[in-house]
Amino acid sequence: MPTVLVLGANAGIGRALAREFALHRYDLILAGRDEEELVILAADLGLRYKVSARAVTVDLGNFALLDSALKDSFQIAGDSLAGFVLCTGHLGNPEAAKTDLSEARKILEINFAGSALALEIAANHFEQKGRGFICALSSVAGDRGRQSNYLYGSAKGGLTTYLQGLRNRLYHRGVHVITVKPGFVDTRMVFGKGKLPLVASPEKVARGIYRAVMSRRNVVYVPWFWRWIMLIIRSIPESIFKRLRL
Repeated sequence: MPTVLVLGANAGIGRALAREFALHRYDLILAGRDEEELVILAADLGLRYKVSARAVTVDLGNFALLDSALKDSFQIAGDSLAGFVLCTGHLGNPEAAKTDLSEARKILEINFAGSALALEIAANHFEQKGRGFICALSSVAGDRGRQSNYLYGSAKGGLTTYLQGLRNRLYHRGVHVITVKPGFVDTRMVFGKGKLPLVASPEKVARGIYRAVMSRRNVVYVPWFWRWIMLIIRSIPESIFKRLRL
């Protein structure tokens, strides 16, 4: 069976997406920082869906070990590796990040620098194979900067631009790149942020991502209506937008 490596499978969308691929008979490499939690998830998915699921430790924030950790994970999968999915994200504390540079750095490094480096490692691997897919979660927050989360949004906006270039590069090598832009999702990332509108379940988002991968979409908003919401937000003139409290 084909294998998919999910980086950021510990919780939220990554966990739900791992289940979705297992449901459709994909073997799994579950990667993230909390290997103990991933081992439990791998055992559950293996028993529940009769697939091979293995856990590996990959820390997106540890740049020194990121290359070797991911390459080791690719080697475990071998020739069966069909795709790589990046589900990592860190909203952090936007208010604290205004004065705490270590928090600001963490938001920027996880959401852009670490993510882009991991994707570059994956790109080199699949480029050599000449087939496969790379799917990465950006965010609707990257479509326009807002005062409430502009560090997170700018990092995700940078990731979206990076993915555009990567898609252009790998198209000629038979590797498809999918950019996913979720809206508000009911995960630990938004826990405690107050009542948010139009919150989707991780399971619903995972189904949308799986369909996007299978249909070889380039850019997908999940749920779908965020495409039109963000079109409206992007259309507001800057002279008006800067006065809003968003």
